[in-house]
Amino acid sequence: MQAISDDPTLLGSYSLSSEAFVATFPEPLDAQVYLNLADGADPAAVRAEVEAVADTFTGVEVQDAEEFAGSLAAEITSFLNVIYGLLGLSIIISVIGIANTLSLSIYERTREIGLLRAVGMTRAQVRSAVRWEAVIISLLGTAVGLVLGVALAWPVLASLRSSGLSEFAVPVGVLVAVVVIAAALGVVASIRPSRRAAKLDVLSAIATE
Repeated sequence: MQAISDDPTLLGSYSLSSEAFVATFPEPLDAQVYLNLADGADPAAVRAEVEAVADTFTGVEVQDAEEFAGSLAAEITSFLNVIYGLLGLSIIISVIGIANTLSLSIYERTREIGLLRAVGMTRAQVRSAVRWEAVIISLLGTAVGLVLGVALAWPVLASLRSSGLSEFAVPVGVLVAVVVIAAALGVVASIRPSRRAAKLDVLSAIATE
């Protein structure tokens, strides 16, 4: 039996006839076995009997529906914790990036800031301007990331539809929280650059080329 497949995996998959499968794997092992209780059966008694049989095998675990769902939830939680860790790392990197961008921007606009101070701009107004600049940068980056994330989630979900995942849900509340957190992080990133800009000496700043 021969066939052509477009399977993208490294080794691909193999299609066997029933006869060839039985000849190759005369005693296939079951990875999972599911039981439905008969009407009137005692779950505790059935579990005790199943565990007695399972104890004769190595590495066999008996779970009810709730325990099985809990084990799946634990695996998903572990995966999400890794994602959250990477997200936290990206947040730290973004805060440092915004702070460096603002510091470089203030350095390049030293004379401009000095002129603004000379015509009456207060230190508080300078700090406020730098903070708003940081918030705008942060919100723009967040908006682009959210749009791309939602757009890319659709084809990913489409590829998993055969696994039973077919509902496309956009968590609006979470997205709003992300925007608020991004704005707050922009303010945090602007603390040092805004103080540096506000402390510039007016005459020295104006004389800067």
